[in-house]
Amino acid sequence: MLRTPLTFTLGLMVGLAVHTGVAQERRLPGVNGINHLAFATPRYAEMAQFYTQTLGFPEVLSRRDEAGRPTLTYFQASRSTFIELMPAGDNRPAGFTHFGVHVEDVAAVAARLRERGLQVGTPRTIGSGSLTVSITDPDGNRLEVSELPPDSPVRKAMDGWK
Repeated sequence: MLRTPLTFTLGLMVGLAVHTGVAQERRLPGVNGINHLAFATPRYAEMAQFYTQTLGFPEVLSRRDEAGRPTLTYFQASRSTFIELMPAGDNRPAGFTHFGVHVEDVAAVAARLRERGLQVGTPRTIGSGSLTVSITDPDGNRLEVSELPPDSPVRKAMDGWK
């Protein structure tokens, strides 16, 4: 009679261990979470003022072209969450453009994504200073998978958050 509950309990423990191992194997290595949401806007100055003045998000990174016009700006919402703002234009329609995931090792994540059948380029340093690869989901939404080196402005802002 004791054998049945013991067998059940042992089977349950083995099943949970296998399930947990499989679930962990499906996860991408070293994911720290969503790092940023990116938007393109035709009202760049108004949007920048909204994020800094209305919401109180400090500007932590801004890139400008040769004429001094902004090309992208990061606003810090929390220690590890940012809003990326870019001007809309002919090649960049207004609205949501992508979201970013912060990982510890972008090369390892890129390799895992290739194993899963995705087209993944070679990691490259982008305007925010992060080492990044981009993928798209089945609906065509772009996702940046980024490693944040110690000297990147976004990593510095995270490390300096108070």
